Amino acid sequence: MPEWNFADAFEAVAERLPNAPAQIQGDRVVSWRDFDRRANALAADLIAAGLRQQSKVAAYLYNGPEYLETYVAAFKAGMAPVNTNYRYGPEEILYLFDNADAEAVVFHAGFAPLLEKVRAELPKVKRWYVVDDGDAPAPEWAVRYDEVVAAGAERTVAPWGRSGDDLLLLYTGGTTGMPKGVMWRQHDLFMVLGGGGNPIVGIPPAADLDEFRSRLTEPGLAMLPACPLMHGTGQFSAFIAMQGGGAIVVLEGRSFGVAELWATVAARRVNAIVIVGDAFAKPMLAELEKSPGAYDLSSVRLISSSGVMWSHETKEGLLRHVPQAMLFDSFGSSEAVGMGSSTSGAGVAAETAQFQLGPFVQVFTEDGRRVEPGSDGVGMVAVGGFIPLGYYKDDEKTAKTFRTIDGQRWSIPGDFASVNSDGSLHLLGRGTVCINTGGEKVFPEEVEEVLKEHDAVADAVCVGLPDDRFGEIICAVVEPATGAVIDDHALIEHVRARLARYKAPRKVIVVDTIGRSPAGKVDYKRLKQLALDRVGA
Repeated sequence: MPEWNFADAFEAVAERLPNAPAQIQGDRVVSWRDFDRRANALAADLIAAGLRQQSKVAAYLYNGPEYLETYVAAFKAGMAPVNTNYRYGPEEILYLFDNADAEAVVFHAGFAPLLEKVRAELPKVKRWYVVDDGDAPAPEWAVRYDEVVAAGAERTVAPWGRSGDDLLLLYTGGTTGMPKGVMWRQHDLFMVLGGGGNPIVGIPPAADLDEFRSRLTEPGLAMLPACPLMHGTGQFSAFIAMQGGGAIVVLEGRSFGVAELWATVAARRVNAIVIVGDAFAKPMLAELEKSPGAYDLSSVRLISSSGVMWSHETKEGLLRHVPQAMLFDSFGSSEAVGMGSSTSGAGVAAETAQFQLGPFVQVFTEDGRRVEPGSDGVGMVAVGGFIPLGYYKDDEKTAKTFRTIDGQRWSIPGDFASVNSDGSLHLLGRGTVCINTGGEKVFPEEVEEVLKEHDAVADAVCVGLPDDRFGEIICAVVEPATGAVIDDHALIEHVRARLARYKAPRKVIVVDTIGRSPAGKVDYKRLKQLALDRVGA
């Protein structure tokens, strides 16, 4: 089997389907030929700017054609693309770009004021590319992205070439505070995403580039990632569609709008929609319930979700409106793709948290024993096969997550589950205090430290409370400073000024004391129950 590189595959698509749409946003349609030429031009400019083999190229962008152009340009140039959470504040952005050793940053103009605050502390960055967003002026210190790519260029291959060993860095909040970069070899990621086939519809991997090319006889699916391309769910789903010569359709709005989504699905004859659980699915269903028959959804064949729980009730509701569609619920993470899945169709909606195990998945107890189907055992879900190399520049975290058991290497990100008698998996959740809100993972201690910086706060703890839409919301349990009065709104805004908005508490409750142990430890279970008693679900 050959070692795959995404650039080779996508160049084959451009050769075979040059006039087919590759990227669509609003009235803007970029053909595969133009997409390839624009990525060539950016790759050539990165090389000319002095970046070298496996230099890191950060995409600090909203959804748009430029996002995947940036990634493919990095692939072509033998460099490593890096995702950037555009909700991050200055300290988080500085940490991420420094930790990733970013040497080029492609960003929307609206992020320039934030970058002004940290740019001087990022001496490794050789090239800043600004993408016009129609609202904010382009800073003088950045190269205009469109001037680089507009004319396009012929095939670009760096002097050092490209290979399956080239990396993609996927930064994730995970459960350890600041974001960490998951290192995916391109060959491994290409294979786990189907290897030139489509794992969702059962098309097997291609044996080589010739077979891959021979399959490209007509344009593929029109896929709409409703979630951000900065997250693995949207990004990896887009790669699957692009392997089949598909078009990636993205919304024009910067925040998720269900009316725009359904109107775009109808206008662009979208075949597949990618979401992240009920945070997306429930508003989508509510719009269809409010406006039955308002949208032509006859083109939809697949709605796929990954990252958080997707409830049985919501699936049933969506199937009433798109009965011809398959609902695909994928269980996985940045470190472990393909842990499990469930499929729903008209009349048969899968239960929440019930998944069929992937082909390379086992459940292990903490001491390395396999959990037997139908037993009372609980263990951690582990995936083998094509998995990441580890975390960028963090051997300690790599050793904790990527373990060798019985001579085989496994990715074990920390999801606990039991195994039903039929071999299916019942997901129980993370064995840590990590809070998953709308698909975003939040490490409580990071938020707690910011809360404690407020003059009115003596101590604080954050817990996750169940929420019908977001899965969990963050609740701050706060011990006030002597004589202080807690202003909930002011405290929430204090966190929003320092961290990404999704990390800010939605609820604040005040207690006389946090009740730490003499060693300073926190009883999260007790405080979560206290918050549930005060606030409710």
